[in-house]
Amino acid sequence: MSELDVRDDAPPTTRELVFVHVGFGTAAVPYDKAWDLQRRTQERRIDDEISDTVLLLEHEPVYTAGKRTGALDRPVGDPGAPVIEVDRGGKITWHGPGQLTGYPIVKLPDPRGGVAFVRLLEHMMMAVCAEFGLETTFVEDRSGLWVPGTPDRKLGSIGLRVRRGVTMHGFQINCDCDMSWFDRIIPCGISDAGSTSLSKELGRRVTVAEVTPLVERHLTDLLGATAPLHRTTAQLAA
Repeated sequence: MSELDVRDDAPPTTRELVFVHVGFGTAAVPYDKAWDLQRRTQERRIDDEISDTVLLLEHEPVYTAGKRTGALDRPVGDPGAPVIEVDRGGKITWHGPGQLTGYPIVKLPDPRGGVAFVRLLEHMMMAVCAEFGLETTFVEDRSGLWVPGTPDRKLGSIGLRVRRGVTMHGFQINCDCDMSWFDRIIPCGISDAGSTSLSKELGRRVTVAEVTPLVERHLTDLLGATAPLHRTTAQLAA
């Protein structure tokens, strides 16, 4: 585990943290719809109209290509899902059913604290995996969460954008997704490693519904917030 104490830069404990369940399962969310919701939520957080908010969801199958995606990282031919260019860091990855996606819209204590926030998300994912007895690790110069092995296997991804001190985009944890989607790309531009899921590593089905409350609890703790609050998308828009 990293020696970084992610609580050093955490917001004060009086800060609220709101979780919004946008859509799961048969209500999986198209990427464009979620991206638009992120942008609108970020604007409202910049203007202090709302508290720190985390959007949690499953996507319809989609590939998103970050700003550093190279031509060789992309799928060849028809990958079976849209490829969308996005304004986050990182390279190409897949989102879809069986993967928990979280978009933290959080005002950072230091507007330049994006790297520290990435570390915080990594620690959150590690704590979630520890609840299942799964050993995970960080890999130098490679963001996200990894299961050690030969090769290392990536279980969780992170890609952020910070604007005016407020984050958007976020993290993905592979729960019980179809891993063949990752075979059609070079995930995150890393060709010498594999991809994995909680279900694959544990030898049993681990659902998004099982992982979601653990993410909420550990993210609330690491951000130093009060008990997690919940809003609907309609309440968020009000």
